Amino acid sequence: MKLKELERQAVQVWSPASQYPVYLATGTSAQQLDASFSTNGTLEIFEVDFRDPSLDLKRKGVLSASSRFHKLIWGSFGSGLLEASGVIAGGGDNGMLTLYNVTHVLSSGKEPVIAQRQKHSGAVRALDFNPFQGNLLASGANDSEIFIWDLNNLSVPMTPGSKSQQPLEDIKALSWNRQVQHILSSAHPSGKAVVWDLRKNEPIIKVSDHSNRMHCSGLAWHPDIATQLVLCSEDDRLPVIQLWDLRFASSPLKVLESHSRGILSVSWSQADAELLLSSAKDSQILCWNLGSSEVVYKLPMLSSWCFDVQWCPRDPLVFSAASFDGWINLYSVMGRSWEVQQMRQADKISSSFSKGQPLPPLQVPEQVAQASLIPPLKKPPKWMRRPAGVSFAFGGKLVTFGLPSTPVHQVPQPCLRLVFISQVTTEPELLAQSAELQEALGSGNLLNYCQNKIHQASLQSEKMLWQFLKVTLEKDARMKFLKLLGYSKDELQKKVATWLRSDLRLGESPQSKGDDLNSNRQQAFSIQTSKHTTWEASVSSDFFDELIPQNMTLWEIPITEDTEGLLSRALLLGELGPAVELCLKEERFADAIILAQAGGSDLLKQAQERYLAKKKTGIAPLLACIIQKNWKDMVHACSLKNWREALALLLTYSEPEKFPELCDRLGTRMEQESGWALTSEARLCYVCSGSVERLVECWAKCQPASSPMALQDLMEKVMVLNRSLELLRGPDGVSPGPATTYRITQYANLLAAQGSLATAMSYLPSDCAQLPVQQLRDRLFHAQGSGVLGQQSPPFPFPRVVVGATPYSQETSSPRLKFQSSHQVPILPPRPRIFTPQSSLMMPLTPSHPSPYQGSRMQNTSDYRPSGVQEAQPLPLGPGVRPGPQDSLKNAPVPKGNLQRKKQCQQPLDKINRKELPPEHQSLKISFEALLQRCSLSATDLKTKRKLDEAAQRLECLYDKLCEGTLSPPVLAGLHEIARCVDAGSPEQGLAMHAQVVGCSSFSEVSSFMPVLKSVLTIAHKLRV
Repeated sequence: MKLKELERQAVQVWSPASQYPVYLATGTSAQQLDASFSTNGTLEIFEVDFRDPSLDLKRKGVLSASSRFHKLIWGSFGSGLLEASGVIAGGGDNGMLTLYNVTHVLSSGKEPVIAQRQKHSGAVRALDFNPFQGNLLASGANDSEIFIWDLNNLSVPMTPGSKSQQPLEDIKALSWNRQVQHILSSAHPSGKAVVWDLRKNEPIIKVSDHSNRMHCSGLAWHPDIATQLVLCSEDDRLPVIQLWDLRFASSPLKVLESHSRGILSVSWSQADAELLLSSAKDSQILCWNLGSSEVVYKLPMLSSWCFDVQWCPRDPLVFSAASFDGWINLYSVMGRSWEVQQMRQADKISSSFSKGQPLPPLQVPEQVAQASLIPPLKKPPKWMRRPAGVSFAFGGKLVTFGLPSTPVHQVPQPCLRLVFISQVTTEPELLAQSAELQEALGSGNLLNYCQNKIHQASLQSEKMLWQFLKVTLEKDARMKFLKLLGYSKDELQKKVATWLRSDLRLGESPQSKGDDLNSNRQQAFSIQTSKHTTWEASVSSDFFDELIPQNMTLWEIPITEDTEGLLSRALLLGELGPAVELCLKEERFADAIILAQAGGSDLLKQAQERYLAKKKTGIAPLLACIIQKNWKDMVHACSLKNWREALALLLTYSEPEKFPELCDRLGTRMEQESGWALTSEARLCYVCSGSVERLVECWAKCQPASSPMALQDLMEKVMVLNRSLELLRGPDGVSPGPATTYRITQYANLLAAQGSLATAMSYLPSDCAQLPVQQLRDRLFHAQGSGVLGQQSPPFPFPRVVVGATPYSQETSSPRLKFQSSHQVPILPPRPRIFTPQSSLMMPLTPSHPSPYQGSRMQNTSDYRPSGVQEAQPLPLGPGVRPGPQDSLKNAPVPKGNLQRKKQCQQPLDKINRKELPPEHQSLKISFEALLQRCSLSATDLKTKRKLDEAAQRLECLYDKLCEGTLSPPVLAGLHEIARCVDAGSPEQGLAMHAQVVGCSSFSEVSSFMPVLKSVLTIAHKLRV
């Protein structure tokens, strides 16, 4: 593709690679004359700005010259008074060599000519700066004259040797070796090249073609291999490029033959040693691949010969071409259609001919359009290849590769490059704490682990939480929970005794002491009497009981018309109910309670309720809760300032079956109604109830952006609480919810990224059906390599697809296929459980002491699993092989659960036989049903619960569409993002994503389930679940 163009009859040279911006210098060519036949020359410097879309070059400096130029060369010499822009050397007629200061040419200030020397006897056609010593300049002219100039001292040039060759010839080209600084080569029209060793000051080898038809017009050294060079011939009888190796100088290594006429110039790319440019009298410019000896890039036929091509030193994909028609063009070898430039030129012309009306569109002939296509390089050039690379891999591995340190020509082919794999650890503190947790779980010494955490905790809330976690591992947990809350029975008894003694000293009389003494004696005698259980002792006691005591005080039954009389008549008639009513009306509460106790439990309950309703003291609500055992109302009605007292009441009085649910309700209320002030304290309720899922959800609300150390802290608490549950219920009694599974998977990913693969795999739920967990387990298993020898490989987490298989019927299928199909309908797996490290057998046996969350908590933990009968998930079988409808349900265990599951088990058979959700979408059902259940637990009014029940039914439409595969990919991606927000406890983000999905989808596609999903998310946001 043409990038820039310049109309000049001139020779050219690029600025060195270190120069920026990129410049192109031109000097009026001595080989061409214009219409004026003027012999004056001009040196110009143009800036090459590829950001400018136009084809024009910006001239930055101009200088008149006394003669025209045969050759220009730009060096980077910059010592002494010269500056960083370098030096331009120009070879002219009559042996004139002129040196220009580029900085002065650009600034038009000081004298730009550094020096002029006329040592040569003829035109100076060959120039080259030494790439290692910028002050050395080689020049060549007629009569085999070669001079080496030192720019620090231009008075006396050096000659590489004597003019021993006969006959004397012109020097067509000079080139310094690109690897050895004292080697110089020259090319001659007779077809030979002479290699000079400046240390010996003599030629060391001469290379020539035996056909005697090789007229050298140019030469170039290999950029990497010091002993190889190319020669090109301008003879039309032998238009070839020869590649020579001086170690085998009898014949060329390769001969490139694609030009039809003599070759005028060559240029070897310094960025890719395989690319060589050539221009010839056939008006073609070719780019060769020296490795394969083929043309990899070709410009369209030019209108005139190109006498000079040069690669740009700084931008390796650009080259310039100077032609005899007076144009210098800049091209790119990356290839591209010229359509853009043609359209730009057409627009430019159209603007001159249009008269306010647009011209009809240009119809380009098809042949012309095809001819304008320039194919790119067939092979990516070396400068586009990645010399070195680095990439992070699974398991915290850093994979790096780079070029070999040895030179390219010394590397064996094919080149074997080393790939280095190293372990990168960015969280050493996380690994240390993870190892400490792993050791504690493996040894079973969790009590000491919790004690260390208590000592290390800086916050009082964290210390209290670890104290509660430690108690879960001990016996008599409820009593110890009460002590941690500040309520101890021993301390209470001491305080009561002290209080009673102080009252006795202040206000009691000796008579009361005597009465107490008599009562104590009677109590002692009654205790001793109760110890006699034989029949003889009973008979003796009856004898003394029948004796009538002497001097008894006589009492009368009131029969008046006042309250006392009415009460007496009611008692005489056995009407204890009216009697109790009378006592309550007269506020004789003690008499009412005594009479109600004699009238039975129902009467006693009514009396207690009446008493509590009338007595408006501070202790009355507490008495009501204890007597009526209405703990659910207590949880919702008590002040959150007394959350400790409410939790103490539950620990003391609530039944084991209802205790976990009541603690969860109290913790949920503390989260929602305290304005996040009691969120940390709510975790204590979840620890007491053993609700790992609630604990994780509470943590997620406190940690919106989880850091690695925060996640490690969460996993420590989860694993300790999970171990206490395993001790009480067994390993199969713990099933993680979606939030817990998500955080455990996140933690396992974090450990894997630090290189702790085995530890990460041990934390994953063993039988979880969620696709991310299965994929991570599969990656961890195979990433460990030999570390998992002897272990069973986890199931492949992706559906297997048979590619290119011929359909077979079930009858004609091979036995192997039948065997595989029998294993592709798995039995319903057991409930997933959290894997703590495998040394759990070292833990003590399940204790027999009661637990604060033992009982029906098994039912509560299963609430977070998707309800309904879960069908077996058949993997894709071979063509023509289908299991029977009974096979997928055969031997499938009926899951245990709440009443809702029992109802769903009674659904019709067609509902059970509904097509199973695809594995990649099962996480949606798990997340949405878990959200419904959390909302149902937190909802208090019937209207909200009714909405949730309706939502559960209407979401079946979504599951049906997932089974049928009728949803578009954008809707599926949006649903998975909503589920991720739900699992993270962010329903507000889920609502934002819901709005985006609805906005980019059709109404008919999502109208059956998106409104109800929005309703559920709104309820969850209000309830803060």
